[in-house]
Amino acid sequence: MVSLRTIYKSMLAIEQSEGAGARVRRSIGNMKMRNFDPFLMLDHFNVLPDAGFPHHPHLGQETITYITKGQMVHEDFNNHLSVLNPGDLQFMTAGKGIVHSEMPVKQEDLSNVVGMQLWVDLPNDLKESTPRYRDLRNDEIPIYQDDSVKVKVISGKVGNVESLKELAYTPMFYYHYQVKSGANFEQFVEPNFNTFLYILDGDLKINDKVYHQYDTLFFNMDGDTIKGEVPSGSKEADFVLIGGLKLNQNSIQHGPFVANSKERIMQGFYDYQLAQGPFSPLRTWETKISDGVDSKKLNKLLNVRDEL
Repeated sequence: MVSLRTIYKSMLAIEQSEGAGARVRRSIGNMKMRNFDPFLMLDHFNVLPDAGFPHHPHLGQETITYITKGQMVHEDFNNHLSVLNPGDLQFMTAGKGIVHSEMPVKQEDLSNVVGMQLWVDLPNDLKESTPRYRDLRNDEIPIYQDDSVKVKVISGKVGNVESLKELAYTPMFYYHYQVKSGANFEQFVEPNFNTFLYILDGDLKINDKVYHQYDTLFFNMDGDTIKGEVPSGSKEADFVLIGGLKLNQNSIQHGPFVANSKERIMQGFYDYQLAQGPFSPLRTWETKISDGVDSKKLNKLLNVRDEL
């Protein structure tokens, strides 16, 4: 028997500045929702071609980046370099420490790069793991589709369509839904997963209330199903539905560093400032993209990478 989850809290994600000239709508990691175990942050970013996220450190968490418009290039101090196109995702495990850059590829039409970045907490016993990366390309992601609903099954199961991709060390699911006007959707969610929904575009009616673009809905863990509909006459709704295993652990976050003690946070900043320990590659590394990237420069960087 279906048991519907109720809504714990909802909020509008307000646009703010981040990085070097970037604009983000932050729905997790703000004063209204500091974290939503195991999730530490969700940013819906809109980046000007001359803006971006120059080199910066991470410690003790994982990031999942999803590009919906434009191109974003990524590099780190371990000489990993890759480019994300529309529909692509990258999963980065910061583990014991990493420094990386994320910059838009400047297009001829000077269009913005749009996407989302989700921070996921690492279980305490994996916080000191070796950094790792995985790119998931748009054409690798299975699609569930019927007459009124289309879902990119990034991780999890919708109907008879299942993705076995491991997104993070913390078990989770990630669905990108598009639902036509007047249609409804129904999605099973694991009972022990904290679950939220973020509306990219359009309107959704859930539990007799209508929500709008940039609204985030956080659900109670009191059921196993989320059900909603798009009001008749509204345009198609575009949203993500994401859930993760609740870790129930004591995690301390200070900026981009996450640990299970204040002492480990302090040690992380100390190591980063002195370029020692896990941050020792900083002694010799020089970023190639933090000052900006266009198509010509990107092609040159990719050719050099492929020759190595």
